[in-house]
Amino acid sequence: MIKLAVISGKGGTGKTMVTAALADLNQRSQVLADCDVDAANLQLLFQSQMISREPFHGLESAIIDASQCRACGLCQELCRFGAIHNGGVYQVDRMHCEGCGVCENQCPEGAITMAKVQNGELFVSETEKGTLVHARLFPGSGTSGLLVHKVKQKAEEMTPHPSWILVDGPPGTGCPLISTVSGMDAVLIVTEPSVSALHDLRRVVTVCRRFGPRIMVLINRYDLEADVCQQIHDYCDNQGLRVIAQLPFDPQVIEAVRKGMPITRFDSPAGKALLHIWEDINSELVANERGRGEKPLP
Repeated sequence: MIKLAVISGKGGTGKTMVTAALADLNQRSQVLADCDVDAANLQLLFQSQMISREPFHGLESAIIDASQCRACGLCQELCRFGAIHNGGVYQVDRMHCEGCGVCENQCPEGAITMAKVQNGELFVSETEKGTLVHARLFPGSGTSGLLVHKVKQKAEEMTPHPSWILVDGPPGTGCPLISTVSGMDAVLIVTEPSVSALHDLRRVVTVCRRFGPRIMVLINRYDLEADVCQQIHDYCDNQGLRVIAQLPFDPQVIEAVRKGMPITRFDSPAGKALLHIWEDINSELVANERGRGEKPLP
């Protein structure tokens, strides 16, 4: 099985568009996973039908039983996160509670307990290009990395055993990205010729190297700024990274997104370029799979 994550150091580089195109071109069995749990939208580019949903419970949160509380104020004093307030009775603000359990442990009346809190939902949908696992993190919840782990775990549990797990990763370099990259065979970093994108490319490469996947770089809209595009090439050359391809600026990408379709279904410059990119990525990762001594799956 080959596990490939399409990621980016910043939002807006075209990461989901690239992921959908690769999924559309792949003819082997695959499971898709959208690990951008704050704004999952891969399903918008395929016809999909939800087949299951389940609650996601993250960290525990404290609950104060007012009937047992004697208003000593010790819990408020000990809470380093400012999550306990006295508005006539002591209450816990779940948006600030980090679930450390100090208040429960130190309450002299035993009035505080820790309880699981629903922080989001996990979905499984069927699409025309395979099963898609995706999720929705509730606003304000701080357990995005854990929910990403649940999405990947669910994708790997899907049967029959797929040849590919293709992941649409989150932007940035925080916990969701770290959770996404962990355990991947390869990552495809989608960047663009802008100063901010180059800066974030450097950061995301640093994070990825801690986990040891094969790193490939794709420059989207390369023809918008030649000087910065060259800087990206120079950086990748210095770091021993392969720029696997460049995508031209293509207004039809916007039209494809409006219609909820992968760009590969349009006769367009970007769609044609992605066909060659997929052939290159597929041959490289399949060869790497064989080099690891794994039997390629049909």
